[in-house]
Amino acid sequence: MDIATTPITPDGNPELADAAPTPHEPPVIRREDYQPFPWLVPTTQLDFRLGLEATTVTATLQVERNPAAAASRELCLNGDSLTAQSVTVDGAPAEWRMDGPDLIVTLPGEAHSVTIVTRIDPSANTQLMGLYASNGMLCTQCESEGFRRITFFPDRPDVLSTYAVRMEGDANLFPILLCNGNRTNAGENGDGTHWAEWHDPWPKPSYLFALVAGDLVANSKPFVTVSGREVECNVWVRAEDLTRTDHALESLHRSMKWDEDVFGREYDLDLYNIVAVSDFNMGAMENKGLNVFNTKYVLADPDTATDADFDAVEGVIAHEYFHNWSGNRITCRDWFQLSLKEGFTVLRDQLFSQDMRGEAVKRIEDVRILRAAQFPEDSGPLAHPIRPDSYREISNFYTATVYNKGAEVIRMMRSMVGVERFRAGTDLYFDRHDGEAATCEDFIKAIEDGAGIDLAQFRRWYSQAGTPRVTVSQAVEGDTLKLTLKQTVPVTPGQPDKLPMPIPLRVAVHSRGQGALGEEQLIVLTDEEQSFSLPLTGPDPVVSINRGFTAPVVIERALQREDLVFLAAHDDDPFARSEALQELAVSHLVGTASGSLAAGEQAAGEAAIIGAFRSSLADNALDDAMRGELMVLPSETYLFEVMATGDRKADPGAIHTAREGLKAAIGTALADELNALHARASAVTLDDPAGRGARKVKTIALGLIAAADPARAAHLAAAQYDAADNMTDRQGALMVLCGLDGPEREAKLADFYARYRDNALVVDKWFTLQALSLHPDVIAHVRQLAEHPDFTMKNPNRVRSLHMAFAGNPKGFHKADGEGYRMVADVILALDPINPQTAARFVPALGRWRRIEPGRAALMKGELERIMAAGNLSRDTFEQVSRSLEG
Repeated sequence: MDIATTPITPDGNPELADAAPTPHEPPVIRREDYQPFPWLVPTTQLDFRLGLEATTVTATLQVERNPAAAASRELCLNGDSLTAQSVTVDGAPAEWRMDGPDLIVTLPGEAHSVTIVTRIDPSANTQLMGLYASNGMLCTQCESEGFRRITFFPDRPDVLSTYAVRMEGDANLFPILLCNGNRTNAGENGDGTHWAEWHDPWPKPSYLFALVAGDLVANSKPFVTVSGREVECNVWVRAEDLTRTDHALESLHRSMKWDEDVFGREYDLDLYNIVAVSDFNMGAMENKGLNVFNTKYVLADPDTATDADFDAVEGVIAHEYFHNWSGNRITCRDWFQLSLKEGFTVLRDQLFSQDMRGEAVKRIEDVRILRAAQFPEDSGPLAHPIRPDSYREISNFYTATVYNKGAEVIRMMRSMVGVERFRAGTDLYFDRHDGEAATCEDFIKAIEDGAGIDLAQFRRWYSQAGTPRVTVSQAVEGDTLKLTLKQTVPVTPGQPDKLPMPIPLRVAVHSRGQGALGEEQLIVLTDEEQSFSLPLTGPDPVVSINRGFTAPVVIERALQREDLVFLAAHDDDPFARSEALQELAVSHLVGTASGSLAAGEQAAGEAAIIGAFRSSLADNALDDAMRGELMVLPSETYLFEVMATGDRKADPGAIHTAREGLKAAIGTALADELNALHARASAVTLDDPAGRGARKVKTIALGLIAAADPARAAHLAAAQYDAADNMTDRQGALMVLCGLDGPEREAKLADFYARYRDNALVVDKWFTLQALSLHPDVIAHVRQLAEHPDFTMKNPNRVRSLHMAFAGNPKGFHKADGEGYRMVADVILALDPINPQTAARFVPALGRWRRIEPGRAALMKGELERIMAAGNLSRDTFEQVSRSLEG
């Protein structure tokens, strides 16, 4: 499953909530308490009589005692807001009872057929978990525990079953009936209804079940596998969206071919369906053979989608396809093993995107996301290992730690053993565990055995939270450089004591004196402190370390400013080159924000950064895509993390002022170069890598110009908007205008809305651009937008587009009087009864209060206490708020 990453005045009606409040203290589930389920369910038959307001589900489970589990005469079937209309065992009335939401059936023998009939109302399902209605169609989302909202079932990932499904419904309302696996039969009933039967031959857990019924059309193109089988590939959408599906279908074909070539994985069904749904909590879901997607990650054409949107569609399509093996054919034993499938699959989609779009820029982008989302998580009250030890609500662990850090941990294994040996390890993993519910330990053992490496100490990466910090010192000893590294893993909630972990680092020793670049080698720091001898290439050695970001750590070193300038201009590793410029800017901005820089130092630092930018602008060897990366300053979120170390607290206002001041200084000093760059890039119109790079640097240059000369930027942005023949240029121009105060802003916002008012995804952009803007009245704008007729609390995309975007706007969210905090807390309270999963995702923004200056900290904590005091919170929100207050 892909996490929705798109960034609510409450117009939703809490009375529409479809589940009773959970107990105030949800139970804690612990990994150490895992026990196999007492019953196997080899086959499951489901019969659906479909209706938007009333759907009847008849589930027949063939069950038999599990010899690997403790014997029990009781079969516990999970339910959530369900009432059983009938329960039979072997065709006769059963002995059963309810235990809270769960149904308990007494079974006297070794094997039985259990049939349960339930009736549900999909139209009332505002949680969007289970079977729900979305604009006249029916669809499902079952990961992680949504299947129990459809029928009573052992809804856990280690219960694998083959599914046969019959669907029946109104042929006019639901002309298309889709389910997992292959369609085996279909027909008409003669009364306006029709039916279809589906069979999935591959055993799967209930969270991978999917059903879609609606008025859809398909963009279809077969794919021929490496063994010569033809797979029917379909992208199903509403008729008006069909023209925007070519990129998704092409991305699917590229993914299928890449997985054959790189990981040796061939698709295993005759059919692969993707369905785009407008109401969806996440980005997409990998249900076996029937992927259900948020429309955001399917629909794309140049007029309505940016270059970044095209990349996101390709990456998410790939991610869900790759799950067919890393998640479906081998699934998780329990939810504590979530990173087994998600971390591995994120790595696979990252490697795919590198091959499609270029490794250097993609790697820099991935690390930027990690630092913006996962590093704050690892240093806050919600910190947890990639394999957690406990939870109250599993949906809270679909986190950047499990996904992104999980990918980085597996990437470290790949770095240590090399591509070929890593492939041998993954081949062994797939061979050993195909058809099983596996654990993270199973994966590590397969890499260990297949690649021939001892990963005993490496396992600590799975059990310890926190981002390691590596302190670097160096000394010249004859013709070698002695590099001394010291690692510390910070204290995190529940883990006061940490052990050293293996940290692989690609390093090279350059010579600034001779302008010589050293040869790269891999070193692995395994002890708390360790020294390495590296060959010198000449005088004035400069160490390039963690090249390619081989380890998800914070490097702490005291490099001279001229060394960083040298690396930013000359390092042969693109990531290290970008990182040197980031270090230069971070040191300057944190020093400026904290007031620790003397006037002379501040001026010198500013001059060095401007010089590095000037070198990047003048370097003709760079393509624009990489040039754009070198022109991006560290985010305020990352600066917050760097500033809030040890006993020091971050001041978001000071950070914002320092960063905007540096932008203005760069824009002023490089005005001629930036204007020339914008003009040159504006003349590039090709839709190829060069054109994509030109569009990228055009808007980055425009943003720097705006910081120094708002009037000129408004003129240039308005001209860029008017000349745009693609969404990348149009959105980039509008983004800059949104932060300015002038007539161009209002005119272009009105034009954008009028042009795209019938396209929900582009209207989402319209909301987001305003919520993220640097405009001084951004909070008032967000409040007004929450009253807009197109805003609704019931659609997660729309909620994320406005209020989640605002929560990620450091200027507005951290307004000193706490108005931003109050607004987000109000959103949480209003949204929680409607969609707890989405509501809970707002809490971490408030949960960073311990790391912020005292005035804002008190205001943030106060809002968390207000949420907790409201009572009747969902399990999702209760867990996030309580941990944020306790951590």
